[in-house]
Amino acid sequence: MKILILGAGQVGSTAANHLARQEANEVTIVDHDPTVLRELQDRLDVRTVVGHGAYPETLERAGAREADMIIALTSSDEVNMVACQIAQSLFSIGTKIARVRSAEYIATPDLFRPESIPIDVRISPEQLVTQHIQQLIHYPGSFQVLDFAEGRVRLVGVRTRRDGLLVNQRIRDLRAHIPNAQVRIAALYRDGQSMQIDGETLIRENDEVFFIAARNDIRAVMGEMRKLEPPVRRVVIAGGGNIGLRLASALEQTNNVKVIERDRDRARRIAERLSKAIVLHGDAADEELLLEENIDAADVFVAVTNADEANILSAMLAKDLGCKKVMALINRPAYAEMMEKSTIDVAISPQQITIGTLLALARRGDMVRVHSLRRGRAEAIEAIAHGNNENSRVVGKTVEQVRLPPGCSLNIIVRGTEVIEAHHDTVVQADDHVILFLTDRRQVDQVERLFLAPGRVG
Repeated sequence: MKILILGAGQVGSTAANHLARQEANEVTIVDHDPTVLRELQDRLDVRTVVGHGAYPETLERAGAREADMIIALTSSDEVNMVACQIAQSLFSIGTKIARVRSAEYIATPDLFRPESIPIDVRISPEQLVTQHIQQLIHYPGSFQVLDFAEGRVRLVGVRTRRDGLLVNQRIRDLRAHIPNAQVRIAALYRDGQSMQIDGETLIRENDEVFFIAARNDIRAVMGEMRKLEPPVRRVVIAGGGNIGLRLASALEQTNNVKVIERDRDRARRIAERLSKAIVLHGDAADEELLLEENIDAADVFVAVTNADEANILSAMLAKDLGCKKVMALINRPAYAEMMEKSTIDVAISPQQITIGTLLALARRGDMVRVHSLRRGRAEAIEAIAHGNNENSRVVGKTVEQVRLPPGCSLNIIVRGTEVIEAHHDTVVQADDHVILFLTDRRQVDQVERLFLAPGRVG
């Protein structure tokens, strides 16, 4: 596939890395900064073009006439929207994806139609990150919560504790503990390494367990992995930018929320927009301020400023001062992985949260959802089975007959409104939504071929 990416910032660079290096697409990146493009070209097998992403002449030089997809990820909503309009009007590019951050635009869905602004998929990293944090707060004790099948099924990552009922027992014992739950343990990591698992595998303390379950069964399963934590009441948010404001607005009706913002004018503006949350002017890395605000009584501290270092330092300080759980927004992947091994409970990567939307559209098989996990080394996928017994690699076959690559498990099937735990003798039917987990994303090409629509070449 020929893909045109506008914007070589953090999200654009991550998209280029996945789509060019790991997905083997022909990628061209457009940016106004030649230095950034040279650095990308040194690392990736991509073509680069210096210029303004919304200018027809720039898009022409970038190969828009032959492109199958345009992904506009510049820092300007207006540039991204105009670029998609030109991509449609002048170059007839098939798939148009744009980063749209402004809540004013997002709140006007009729704006994005073929006859107005022709954007097929809108991506708002800020909105996606906000939803991600909300899910983590809703399920205290988790470090990953991802939706499938329009929220009917979720994948949850949790670290086991000694007080978990299933710790030091076999995976197969989960069924005896929760006999009516629709749940599968999809992957288990011990000391950072993926474990080969079956029903006889023992779950140990401090294992990272990923399970896929019907939404109503999640809390019961979490209770098997660790003692259930009480609901989150007090939340402190460091940073009143787009994400901080969105998060405070989403939580203030159900939680006791405080926002700490360094910029006095910004603090005043967001205080006017929030109805219940308390907005404080100050530095979230100020020990005196955190002590004054009783950080040791807070359930969650979330650092979401636009500076990685400030987020890391304030989160570590909050933890040191007694906050139960701390999260930090970290853009640099190397920082994120390193910090999760320290006192920070959850390192939030906007790029990893965002990239799944792009991967789902770039894949050959019919993939509704793709979630990148463990810094891009693993994936969770929702794919749709098409065809019939004669022309499909999965339809009409039992789970054990489907030729899954090593490190891939088929866990849950969603059939209409029914959530079905996938056993070895479960038969896949046409139009089933199949939830898979790949511990090694290098095998994704084989999974794509399994779910190609009949008639397409794999």
